[in-house]
Amino acid sequence: MENHLHTIDHGDSAPGTGGALGPLLSRESCYRALAAKDTRFDGVFFTGVKTTGIYCRPVCSVKTPRESSCSFFATAAAAEAAGFRPCLRCRPELAPYALQQNLAHAVWQRIAAGALNDGDSERLAAEVGLSSRQLRRVLLQHFGVTPVELAQTQRLLFSKKLLQETRLPMAEIAFASGFGSVRRFNALFAARYGIAPTAIRRAAEPQDGTGTDVLRLRLAYRPPFDWPRMLRYLAGRAIAGVEAVSPDDASPSYHRSVRIGDAGGWMRVTNQAKRHQLELELSPALAPVLMPLLARVRGQFDLDANPAVIEAHLRQDALLAARIDAAPGLRVPGGFDAFELAVRAVLGQQISVAGATTLSGRLVARFGESLITPLPGITHHFPSAAALAMVDATGIARIGLPLKRAQTIQNIARFAAEGGLMLPPGTALEEAIARLKTVPGIGDWTAHYIALRALRFPDAFPAGDLGLQKAAAEDAPSGRLTERQLAARAAAWAPWRGYAALMLWMQ
Repeated sequence: MENHLHTIDHGDSAPGTGGALGPLLSRESCYRALAAKDTRFDGVFFTGVKTTGIYCRPVCSVKTPRESSCSFFATAAAAEAAGFRPCLRCRPELAPYALQQNLAHAVWQRIAAGALNDGDSERLAAEVGLSSRQLRRVLLQHFGVTPVELAQTQRLLFSKKLLQETRLPMAEIAFASGFGSVRRFNALFAARYGIAPTAIRRAAEPQDGTGTDVLRLRLAYRPPFDWPRMLRYLAGRAIAGVEAVSPDDASPSYHRSVRIGDAGGWMRVTNQAKRHQLELELSPALAPVLMPLLARVRGQFDLDANPAVIEAHLRQDALLAARIDAAPGLRVPGGFDAFELAVRAVLGQQISVAGATTLSGRLVARFGESLITPLPGITHHFPSAAALAMVDATGIARIGLPLKRAQTIQNIARFAAEGGLMLPPGTALEEAIARLKTVPGIGDWTAHYIALRALRFPDAFPAGDLGLQKAAAEDAPSGRLTERQLAARAAAWAPWRGYAALMLWMQ
């Protein structure tokens, strides 16, 4: 393999790739990555083997097929549209996503989270700001499949995941995967994969644990992953009652309460470093919302990041190169719930991290909803946007806030309750920042922080942050850079300025 990384351009197809792969990732590059079992390309492309009719991840442990037997695809959906079935060994549904910053990938991630489970493509198109015909054209151009084909592949792969990793009843798997009926699930699964769902379950690995008392699921990532630093960051900002980090040296983990729609429960996340996977333990009550839940976990732990690409770009700056060498695999910790993270950001305005953590715990204790869990310290759900929007600012201020800041929390609650944090796919960073700053009390720092951690904009960068200005100063006589000086230096870090910010914050 070359030292640099090729990238996929989802425009015109490269010759002989079976569609959807662009000229920057040639057949030769794909085959070299396949032969090397290169983890950098996991989820970036899939290999269809003509002699078996099966498609695999580039890290699959099977014997490497001859190049003439291979077709390469940018997505699992494109491979399935060409008639290939998913490998039962490497399991394409485990692969991290190819994280691209464009409209097509933003729509893809919405669909992967269940946006088309109700079959309403017109509604999804309206959310994106396109007609249904335009939406279809965008996905065909980038992935070679229609919205319906993409959604069907995601539902089938998700159901396969549940068959292999859980002991949920077939009916629960069908509905959790977005199928309207068990009959429809069985028929489509057999037609696409040539095997009954029950056969997949019989061939699955033996399950540890007991029945469906706890759901265990896995999500893959591209190594390296600095899990200890991720947990340290989250531990310092954990909201008492809602989330906690276990200090267990043998298996450090992240715990939290979970509420999505009408479903509520808890989850525990640990790192399986040798497998390059996170393992989730979930309460069974969350089975109906597993698709959006796993999408949130992907975002919170930045599982779709490609460290090799990001670090290769940022290490061109000597200041960042030293930090990368000291701690490779740094991710941007996200927020499981965008509103929760936005409130946490407001509480942190102009005070210490510890002070904001104390205030967030008080807010939950006063306004949160209690629940019972088997996890120590996880006792409450964070208050919903609708609930906080109804609380008078003077009531919020009683947790120890200035009235003006309490009003900002009420403002962001109303903004979120009206859908303000639900940005259309393809929204530009500048547009998102401007939208957040329409909320009274939300300035540039808070807007960038919310955009970075809650809305997952990797180029968000609060240049007005004093800590960043000091960390980037090096030999500056004043001991810090001005906001303008820092913004000028950070321009070369785009489109990964958010990762640079975390490197400087966590020095």
